[in-house]
Amino acid sequence: MASDSNSNLRIIIERNPSQSRLDELNIKCWPKWGCSPGKYQLKFDAEETCYLLKGKVKAYPKGSSDFVEFGAGDLVTIPRGMSCTWDVSVAVDKYYKFESPSSTNFSSSSSY
Repeated sequence: MASDSNSNLRIIIERNPSQSRLDELNIKCWPKWGCSPGKYQLKFDAEETCYLLKGKVKAYPKGSSDFVEFGAGDLVTIPRGMSCTWDVSVAVDKYYKFESPSSTNFSSSSSY
């Protein structure tokens, strides 16, 4: 039932966010990552927020034939625990940030 773990996870796409929204997130301080066209199997162990400077992606959640499409100018949030295949048709260049899982780690590690 591994596909069930993805069933309530959703990729959130904010199309063409305003410059003030991007400034508020401090995106230009985030690391950058890019890839060439191709198919990539990805598992997200932490929530990722990314802003695509260029590229075009169809993301297929594992166990589903549905996909979400995003590209240049989109702010995308991918939930922790999601496994998906990225079908990249136009090379991607993006800023990205992972949410720190430390908030959940602290609660379990501080109760020794």
